Amino acid sequence: MNPLHAKKSRFLVCVAVCTFIYTFIYPKVSLYDESNDQKFRVKRAECGFYPDELCSALFVGKPAALKIGRFCQKSYQPKALSCLQTSCSCPTVLKNLHFITKPLSEEEGNFSLAYIITIHKELEMFVRLLRAIYMPQNIYCIHIDEKSPRDYKTAVQNIVNCFENVFISSKTEHVVYAGFSRLQADINCMRDLVNSKVQWNYVINLCGQDYPLKTNREIIQYIKSKWNGKNITPGIVQPLHVKHRTEVSYREYVHSGVPYVYPAKVRKAQPPHNLTIYFGSAYYILSKAFVQFTLSDARAKALLEWSRDTYSPDEHYWVTLNRLPDAPGATPNAGWQGDLRAIKWKDQEGLSHKGCKGRYVRDICIYGLGDLQWIIESPHLFANKFEAGRDPLALECLERRLRLKVLRQAQVPLEQHWSLQRRSHFDMQLHL
Repeated sequence: MNPLHAKKSRFLVCVAVCTFIYTFIYPKVSLYDESNDQKFRVKRAECGFYPDELCSALFVGKPAALKIGRFCQKSYQPKALSCLQTSCSCPTVLKNLHFITKPLSEEEGNFSLAYIITIHKELEMFVRLLRAIYMPQNIYCIHIDEKSPRDYKTAVQNIVNCFENVFISSKTEHVVYAGFSRLQADINCMRDLVNSKVQWNYVINLCGQDYPLKTNREIIQYIKSKWNGKNITPGIVQPLHVKHRTEVSYREYVHSGVPYVYPAKVRKAQPPHNLTIYFGSAYYILSKAFVQFTLSDARAKALLEWSRDTYSPDEHYWVTLNRLPDAPGATPNAGWQGDLRAIKWKDQEGLSHKGCKGRYVRDICIYGLGDLQWIIESPHLFANKFEAGRDPLALECLERRLRLKVLRQAQVPLEQHWSLQRRSHFDMQLHL
């Protein structure tokens, strides 16, 4: 080949590669305004150097970033968070796991949130969730499914023992999907919370596959500005297509060792106290006064008992009581508004989202890398659902993005260990 032609060919290949990287991988709009951000290197793509081009490119939906991210995850070797598999002193746990140890502003210090977290698996996911929402002025009740393995319960207890404001529910349930036990688990925690010494303002319930999209300060400001003493229970009068959930009796069965609920041929009595049944989200933000009301009011107690053999009673119980005009913080005329959870439902494809980039389980999307842009553009406080073991990079990008925002909003001197490690499991290099 003519040397001139060879040089020309190599030059054109080089130009093409550089153009591809600049166009598809390096994001044209930086997500973070940091003067010390690492510059993208043409000859290799970093998988996990954060704040880096890969997470930023995933957040703006760059197609090449998705390809690189999937490659990184295929090569991912699970590595437990420090102090989860080894015994550490409590000061070491707080430091190595990067927990915030002081209120970050006067506003936050004067407004305590209570959390109910129901979990049954994935210890690392639980720890990532807890440290994301943890503030020393808040209080946390952890409900561990009674049927969870003993070593899992022990590991959670070891973490919880390091915090004065985190505790295991005094009464636990064998939780069955769509069963009464899920509602009862929350109520068990509520009883513990109202008897605690912490003077909390609102309670928020989470499951182990949730993750926050807003900071503690942003959640407080949302409650204060948008609801001002009201409860948040998204829902509407029970539609026709879900009336079967409360019109017939449901029983718990076990098949191949797996419990489930199934309708029996028994028609239920009408709701007590002539209550109108609503249908809504199982997730809520409730004032302390409303929680005390639900634990003591005769109508609330009667509705709870009536709901024992209904399907997924947590999806009608809270919203029904919050529509009572005389309930503390009630919202009798509210609808679906509330912005509590970013969820991709399968039947909402083409309406509220363009499909799940991970996979559907029970018609709910388990998020993948391709869902990150939709997630961070959502106005919701939390997102559901994540599996840390399946798409670990998606969760890590969100985690580091959230912590960066938390530290930027802080109005107190920062502790060094509050920052997440700059390097991660994805510190490999993909040669182009």
